[in-house]
Amino acid sequence: MLQKIIDANNIKYFDGCVLKKTKVYLKERRWEIVLEAPNYIDASIIAKVEDSLKEKLGCIEDIRIVIEYSTSKEWFYRNFNKVWEDINNRAQREGLSWSRWLSKCRLEIEDENILLHINNPMIAELFNAKKVSKYIEECIKKWYRLNCKVHLVMDEEELEIYQQDYNEKKEQENISIIEKVINSVEAQQSTNKTKNNNGLSQKQDLVFGRAFKGEPIPIDQLREDSGRVIVKGKIFDVDIRETRNGKIIYSMDITDYSSSITIKTFCEKEQADKIKSQLAKGDWVLLRGECLYDKYLKDVVIIFNDLMKTDGPERQDNAEIKRVELHLHTQMSAMDGVSSVSALVSRAAKWGHPAIAITDHGVLQAFPDAYKAGKKYGVKILYGVEAYLINDCRPLILNGNDMDFNQPIVVFDIETTGLDPKKDAITEIGAVKIINKEIVDSFQTFVNPEAPIPAEITKLTGIDDNMVKDAPLINQALERFKEFCGNAALAAHNAPFDLGFIKEKSKSLGWEINNPVIDTLVLSRELVQDVKRHKLDHLAKHFGIRLDNHHRAHYDAAATSQILLKLFEILEDMGVKRLIDINSAFTHITNLNSLPAYHATILVKNKTGLKNLYKLVSKSHIDYFYRRPRIPKSILMKYREGLIIGSGCEAGELYRAMVKGSSNNEVTEIAQFYDFLEVQPIANNAYLVRDGHVESFEKLEKINKSIVKLGKRIGTPVVATGDVHFLDPHDEYYRRILMTGQGYSDADHQPPLYYKTTEEMLKDFSYLDKETALEIVVHAPRRIAESIDNIQPIPDGLFTPEIPGAEEQIKQMSLEKAHRIYGKPLPDIVSKRLEKELNSIIKHGFAVLYYIAHKLVKKSLSDGYLVGSRGSVGSSLVAFMTDITEVNPLPPHYVCPQCKHSDFNIDKSKYGVGIDLPDKNCPNCGSHYNKEGIDIPFEVFLGFKGDKVPDIDLNFSGEYQPTAHKYAEELFGEGYVFRAGTIGTIAEKTAFGFVKKYLDEKGITVSNAEIKRLVAGCTGVKRTTGQHPGGLMVVPRSREIFEFTPIQYPADDKDSGVITTHFDYNFIHDNLVKLDILGHDDPTMIKMLEDLTGLDAKNIPLDDEKTMGIFSSTEPLGVKPEDIGSQVGTFGIPEFGTRFVRQMLVDTKPTTIGELVRISGLSHGTDVWLNNAQDLIRDGIAQLSEVISTRDDIMIYLIYKGLEPTLAFQIMESVRKGKGLTPE
Repeated sequence: MLQKIIDANNIKYFDGCVLKKTKVYLKERRWEIVLEAPNYIDASIIAKVEDSLKEKLGCIEDIRIVIEYSTSKEWFYRNFNKVWEDINNRAQREGLSWSRWLSKCRLEIEDENILLHINNPMIAELFNAKKVSKYIEECIKKWYRLNCKVHLVMDEEELEIYQQDYNEKKEQENISIIEKVINSVEAQQSTNKTKNNNGLSQKQDLVFGRAFKGEPIPIDQLREDSGRVIVKGKIFDVDIRETRNGKIIYSMDITDYSSSITIKTFCEKEQADKIKSQLAKGDWVLLRGECLYDKYLKDVVIIFNDLMKTDGPERQDNAEIKRVELHLHTQMSAMDGVSSVSALVSRAAKWGHPAIAITDHGVLQAFPDAYKAGKKYGVKILYGVEAYLINDCRPLILNGNDMDFNQPIVVFDIETTGLDPKKDAITEIGAVKIINKEIVDSFQTFVNPEAPIPAEITKLTGIDDNMVKDAPLINQALERFKEFCGNAALAAHNAPFDLGFIKEKSKSLGWEINNPVIDTLVLSRELVQDVKRHKLDHLAKHFGIRLDNHHRAHYDAAATSQILLKLFEILEDMGVKRLIDINSAFTHITNLNSLPAYHATILVKNKTGLKNLYKLVSKSHIDYFYRRPRIPKSILMKYREGLIIGSGCEAGELYRAMVKGSSNNEVTEIAQFYDFLEVQPIANNAYLVRDGHVESFEKLEKINKSIVKLGKRIGTPVVATGDVHFLDPHDEYYRRILMTGQGYSDADHQPPLYYKTTEEMLKDFSYLDKETALEIVVHAPRRIAESIDNIQPIPDGLFTPEIPGAEEQIKQMSLEKAHRIYGKPLPDIVSKRLEKELNSIIKHGFAVLYYIAHKLVKKSLSDGYLVGSRGSVGSSLVAFMTDITEVNPLPPHYVCPQCKHSDFNIDKSKYGVGIDLPDKNCPNCGSHYNKEGIDIPFEVFLGFKGDKVPDIDLNFSGEYQPTAHKYAEELFGEGYVFRAGTIGTIAEKTAFGFVKKYLDEKGITVSNAEIKRLVAGCTGVKRTTGQHPGGLMVVPRSREIFEFTPIQYPADDKDSGVITTHFDYNFIHDNLVKLDILGHDDPTMIKMLEDLTGLDAKNIPLDDEKTMGIFSSTEPLGVKPEDIGSQVGTFGIPEFGTRFVRQMLVDTKPTTIGELVRISGLSHGTDVWLNNAQDLIRDGIAQLSEVISTRDDIMIYLIYKGLEPTLAFQIMESVRKGKGLTPE
């Protein structure tokens, strides 16, 4: 029998074997052949027979030969190494994911117990999860008929080493968690190096391990027991760590947007470099590896062995002619838009869209970044805004005519079952008729709503089902009411509500209401300014009018009629006696806070339009802000030149009128105001159906068709816009998180407001005929884009204030002080430095800035407050000579205060600053020398070409800062000085809070990697605005601020009393002069100490030995270190009193001012001292004087080594800004 299944070459190994049974698994297409054997058969022979049978049968995917041995127990233990090899081979042939780690475990046999020693807790977790012990026990029982127990043993010694390593590296995300695993996978990876295709040809996208085939599993389906898996995802974070033994742990976070997961591998440095060179954030990868639970990270991870770079499911725009998006929000739409302008413009370029509009909610703060992105990607930027438009031009009297106040007027009121005219019903109509200002008739009827009245409505109005059950139906009631009204003028309190119901219910009757309409609510807001709330009961109380049974129609109508007569009295006192005269007296509504705000899209057509938009947005934030920045129609019409106005989204005036069912005349009048009409995909407005405002999706299609038809009729282009709030469909998750955090109950019902391709948008409008769809989706938006100029939101160049004679003043002051200090003629080094600086300052128009700073400092000094200069202004000799700073930037030197003799022949390797020079007398006159010079190159301030915009930062006393700000306004004039604005975005920690709150509230559990992805998606979204602590932006008198930026209140706080730039000051500090007039405690404390002691701070010597001793001991203070818990006495010295800097002082033991300057430099910035200079000094590699302590050191050192000065400066700036070095 065996001869039939075993080939002739191998049958000899199976001598004496008996075929016991054959198991067939149809579903898995697998056979299991069980043989009983008297002697041991090598596993390699069994494997050959299995492969031979599999090849013969063809249709069987897997064949396993199981040998049951009749060998003795003694043989088993004596030959256990062979047994163990068979178990390993069998596990690997069965494709068990944990098999590659099994071979490296150390074995020990005690009686009938097999001890499996493991040196890594993560592998122990895996073996327990996969029940490896049970697998081995069953193999032994099945093959050798022995009952052995397999125990997993974690070696104490190995565990101790592992735990120690873990604790040491915990702050680095525990990179040694699976360090010991490396040894157990080396053999596998060695095989990968030599056999990298496993039967597949090497693919160009192979990055690591072997090429493979298989379908990926969605990441959200992965579990800790998923075992060997194939996954596809997009890289969004990378972490590369080196272990103590030189191995690399290469970790990446990937997502397929169902969820995210951390993937890791262990490799040599060369392999890590290869991965790094081929993969970057944003790339898609296909990988194969082991999915398991990492108890230290407390998360499921994948240890991958094979990885290929692949294409992701990116959307493409394959249309022959591409669309243009005219309605799009960026992260600057506060807490609403979630995509960066750079990402959106980049996608437009990738899809071949020629242009893209930026229309954030009420703000323009994405403009500077949009301009940069447009230049980078070659996409035309259409600058705009989604404005909050209020219609202050609406006439107070609708359909007004020349009727006087004595003519018939019907004052009416209705009660309803709800607020929606389309789905709710009228339950009562009440009215009174006034002629000659007297009530001459009344009308009242209940109306049968043909449905139960809601309990809350009955509680409010007192009208119940019994009261209306025998009442006329709505058509009968309206016929009677129509007859009662006749041609009289109509009046109601909040007329749009009452009239809206009457119009909706009258459609079947064909009643076109063209009567004049008076709204007492709107009229009272204009005429009665001393009442805060203009509700009916409040006005009745104000006028002393009796109001019984409020919220019953006929009682409310009677009270409204009396209020109307009171309003007529006020109008007559104003000389207004006819309805038509009311509209003439109030050309636009002044009580704007009561008006609803509608969305409208405004695009900039040209340079004039840009300035007008800046003015409009400024007014919306400064003059008309009420909950949001609003623009009255009257103001928009005033500044309409150069602008293109669209009708907006579903929150626009036109769409709202369509939903409300306004008449053709009304919607036509509204539409004629706009330059283009917008329609948007049906799914954008699905909430209108969900919330019952519109009865069906078919109705939404009908509204869009009506807008298209209306546009054709009035000759206004109709465009399809997306109201884009995020880049891709899956980005909606970020928006729902942010909206939930703001309390929106429907945040999980996100409409598909993603940036769409031309094909996607055409599909959304497939209910239109093809020609019309192409027109509104492609051609009309492109024509609008083409009609718009290429625009630059901020002009190039620095626009400095103009102060006549500033150049001569600066030059004169500099020379006068220089001569006072150094005499005539000036020393060559002083003369050349002054000449060089003055030439650069005057040539590039910076003299005004120096003059302003001089005036500000002089004013503060005259008022008794010292001013501290910050940063690189100390590198300017002209700043020293004009008393802006006390820092003399020349090299260390001596100068005689009497005869002006100077000595610059100083060994700079010994003395870094002049203060540290030994005392010396003048050889000419014997006077005591002054010691000067801090040795800072001027290029640090203005660059080597002298054209870098100077940044003069000054520390004024905190209590004097408001005075300095006010003085700056006096210097430049009101309307030319503004606080430097800032934009506050969601930081990573805040985003984490939003994400955690959302997940906790929804009871959702996700991986750490998914949390990281969601946090990143929410980070950077605008949250608020603010102001620089002391920055002032100065506009030349020959210019307007609106040429550079709009203006606003910080955080929209009118009560702040401060107006800031709308753009973040960083975008305009190279265009407008920025004064940093900062508030600081030090000048205040010095002033107080001067007042208390009577000493002049300027006369205190800087090289006092006892004072210097405070920085290295506590002795000068007369205390012991244990008395104050510190080895140095600098607790009260600014920037030297922190624990961090005090430890620096202990490490370095400074004795000179030069060393203190270096310590101050080393204490600022990340990794400047820790893990850097500190180690060099502690290890004796360098002294304090040799390490790079300030940015200037970089440039000076490079120049000293022979590098070209300009290149040295560029390198210094690049390193300072964290950009590193370019290959050049």
